[in-house]
Amino acid sequence: MIKSRGSSTTDNSNNNSSIMTNETNNNSNNNSSSGDLKGVSSLLSIKVISGAEAEKIDSSNRSSNQPPGYFDSFSKNFKLFLCFVGLQLSYVTWGVVQEQLMTKEYSLGRFKSAAFCVFMNRFLALFVALAIVFGKRLAQSRPLKEAPYYYYAPSSLSNSISSWAQYEALKYVSFPTQVLSKSCKIIPVMLVGILVNRKSYPMSEYLEAVLITFGVAMFTFSEKSSNGRNSHEDTLFGVILLATYLLSDSFTSQWQSRVYKQFGVDQYQMMLGVNVWSIVLTAASLFQSGEGMSSLAFILADSSAMFHIIILSITSATGQLFIFYTIKEFGPVVFTIIMTTRQIFSLFLSCLLFAHSMRLLSWIGSLLVFVVVFNRTYRK
Repeated sequence: MIKSRGSSTTDNSNNNSSIMTNETNNNSNNNSSSGDLKGVSSLLSIKVISGAEAEKIDSSNRSSNQPPGYFDSFSKNFKLFLCFVGLQLSYVTWGVVQEQLMTKEYSLGRFKSAAFCVFMNRFLALFVALAIVFGKRLAQSRPLKEAPYYYYAPSSLSNSISSWAQYEALKYVSFPTQVLSKSCKIIPVMLVGILVNRKSYPMSEYLEAVLITFGVAMFTFSEKSSNGRNSHEDTLFGVILLATYLLSDSFTSQWQSRVYKQFGVDQYQMMLGVNVWSIVLTAASLFQSGEGMSSLAFILADSSAMFHIIILSITSATGQLFIFYTIKEFGPVVFTIIMTTRQIFSLFLSCLLFAHSMRLLSWIGSLLVFVVVFNRTYRK
């Protein structure tokens, strides 16, 4: 009995152990299964996250391999390159057509009204800017930042004066002299920047400006054209007109830079505001002088003159788009450097098309100017 009871107890213990072992195994299996499920779930969640954020992870990996600000710098440089190309194409074409318009003998003689050229340039640019600003206002829910319209008047007046002086100067100086004279625009731009925007510049920039001016002076006093019909002797009045152009144009870009910073307007609003005032000013000038109707009759009577006016207006409008964007994004001095480098292309096109001769001293002066300009561009 005792033995049997012990065996029974042992068997029960064994059974209990077996049951406990089975339960333990079951619990282990359940835990293992649960762990496996959790692992699968984790893997699935990782897969999902990886798929959703692949682009972000890839971007961060690429960014980690580049220095800080690499992509921002690349984007800015690419925009600057586009501005450079746009300004070159627009204003090299504009400069060549401008000389043809003001110096060519048409069927009725020479076209004489510089103010009418300015008016037509502003007329097309006004409608381009108006269409863009109106479209932006319709597309955006928030109102655009605005500047008082009288703030656009000073730059419009100086812009109209500079355009008039530039056209008139062609009658009293040779085109290459006018083109190279624009290379010294850096000096008045810096001086006006000090007065208007209270800017300061390092000594190296003043030295570069002096070297450019010296090169321009060397070119101006040595360059003469051998073709009497397509060029003029440089006169004192022509030099005064060029000085007026340079100072007025320098004030224009610096004042626009001030309005950008003070009111936060965009380049299209600036283009619209400036051209509204320019239309008013030039229309009043044409009405007072009586040149408006006579100039209109001139281009209607000569299809070649009409074609030149149309090309001049188109290139002026596209050029203005690049001008206002460049000044807003990169500042007046960078804009001036870009416009200075375009003189290289205008100069040689003029020499090829209109047989302007250049002496050795002219080449040395122009080389000095362009070496300094390109060195400055590379250094910046």
